[in-house]
Amino acid sequence: MKETADSFLALVTIMDELREQCPWDKKQTIQSLRSMTLEETYELADAIDQADWKGIKEELGDLLLHILFYTKIGTEQKQFVLKEVIDGIAQKLITRHPHIYGDVKVDNEEDVKRNWEQIKMKEGKKSVLQGVPQSLPAVLKAARIQEKAKQVGFEWDNREDVWKKVEEEMQELKDAIGDNKQEDIKEEFGDLLFSLINYARFLQVDAEAALEQTNKKFIYRFQAMEAMAAEKGLNLVNMSLAEMDALWNEIKRKT
Repeated sequence: MKETADSFLALVTIMDELREQCPWDKKQTIQSLRSMTLEETYELADAIDQADWKGIKEELGDLLLHILFYTKIGTEQKQFVLKEVIDGIAQKLITRHPHIYGDVKVDNEEDVKRNWEQIKMKEGKKSVLQGVPQSLPAVLKAARIQEKAKQVGFEWDNREDVWKKVEEEMQELKDAIGDNKQEDIKEEFGDLLFSLINYARFLQVDAEAALEQTNKKFIYRFQAMEAMAAEKGLNLVNMSLAEMDALWNEIKRKT
């Protein structure tokens, strides 16, 4: 534990020195760091998807540095210091885990999540949806919204009912397409996606991860199709859809 504490303090010192001495680090603001933090977060997500433990370790280090960077700027602006950041999360964890640090009894993880949301409301939140970040990707945001609504009982009873809702939204989209009203089509398409994400939850499928898996599968197969076409002396631009489809199906059989 002491070695870990020493390493952490050494990193804090390095951050302080860089902020004071490095021209690039001196210029940074919370606004300029924002996009870089998002990039580092996605790099961590990539490493997790690939189960790349070496990469995970490296990206966690990058994110830790960003945390210290924001804290350094916060201290300079007389907003908060590192101790307050650490104490704040420690106290939050204790408060929101009364089944560990108090006398509350829970039977499963759903009880834990339900208690978590109820405690947040007691802390002054006006809505259970207040904690959903506005900048989350839409698929992930939809899942988080649904999970939070569930904690106050706003949830379907079973997945069969959810699927009926999917079919209902699908029909409404077809009707909007039939009426040829673009704004209605957009709205109904969004409703259909939202209901499908809800259905994914009932199937215990991470919709964001499932879509990303499909993205990667498509990329792999499409690039394999490009390579196969090149081996035959062909170029996709000059091929018919039927010719490309034949290559695609050949690749699908191999993967």
